[in-house]
Amino acid sequence: MSSGLEERYQTLHEIVRAARATLAPGPWDYLVGGTETETTLRRNRLAIDSLAFRPRVLRNVAKVDATSTFLGKPVRIPVMFAPIGSIESFTPGGGATAAQASAEFGVPQMLSSVCSPGLEAVAKAADNFRVFQLYVRGDDAFVDDHVRRAVANGYTGFCITVDTASYSRRERDLARRFVKPWRARATGFDYQAGFTWDHVRRFKDAHPQVPLILKGIATGEDAGLACEHGVDVVFVSNHGGRQLDQGRGSLDVLPEVAKAVAGRARIIVDGCFQRGTDVVKAIALGADLVGMGRMPCFGLAAAGAAGAVRVMELLEDEIRIALALLGVDRWAVLDASYLHPAPPVTLPSITSAFPLLDGADY
Repeated sequence: MSSGLEERYQTLHEIVRAARATLAPGPWDYLVGGTETETTLRRNRLAIDSLAFRPRVLRNVAKVDATSTFLGKPVRIPVMFAPIGSIESFTPGGGATAAQASAEFGVPQMLSSVCSPGLEAVAKAADNFRVFQLYVRGDDAFVDDHVRRAVANGYTGFCITVDTASYSRRERDLARRFVKPWRARATGFDYQAGFTWDHVRRFKDAHPQVPLILKGIATGEDAGLACEHGVDVVFVSNHGGRQLDQGRGSLDVLPEVAKAVAGRARIIVDGCFQRGTDVVKAIALGADLVGMGRMPCFGLAAAGAAGAVRVMELLEDEIRIALALLGVDRWAVLDASYLHPAPPVTLPSITSAFPLLDGADY
């Protein structure tokens, strides 16, 4: 990259620290917070930290290929910018700035329907691999209109979030009296609460050529139902710990989802994945792509599009090092045999993956 950030940001924790220094308390707490006790958020991190590696040695890893593909398109590393509502709270250009970073580095962007600018403006901002994510705030015609617009603007897939039947109590936001921009203008929540498998079937019947992703799957049972309804991608997510409190960590859920899917659909997972080793663990357990929401936003807050690109560069470095030290030269070689249960060595928090922040739980 030509931004000159290589020297300023040589580690991910330096970018997190810069983001914290840049953002006002309200946007920061919105970015890092979870719901109520934040137990689900912490369990996301705990699940990742409760697995150790079983490295193999004396294998030829002189060349490590960390590239992958998703929905028929190449990706530089199997990481995706997960959808973040009100992403304009972290960088003035919002989704358009994230799109530019996505294009420059070469990973997909999933654009949230509740951020600015809209899907058309973001599509014009960069020639990137993009997927559109929708919160259902209207009837079938509302959904179909968004599908039409997304297809017309070059979005490769269409994602419907299914874990928001009720909006949660995010106490950091409430305590700050912080109201996200999209919340101030949002209506139609009853449509999301009434969205069922019948609507999924109708979507597939109406739009058979559009790859459908369901985001918010948290059990093997629902993953199986998704496949039975023709869903193309199962997105394992608990909304980053921001919806149901007292939930399981996403990486705990992933193996049962992978077993239930049994190759019938692709799998995305998100939930406090913050380091290259986190990505490696997820792919080993059956994910095809790892969604990261907070990490690109840390980069955006620290240094705009260039900051998000720098986050991805550092993650790529960590991934390639981890694969080489595991004795793995490509993703196809990796499986669960490279993992082993192990007790975590630190208390989980939103920043516990960055010990050089001096233990501060931001």
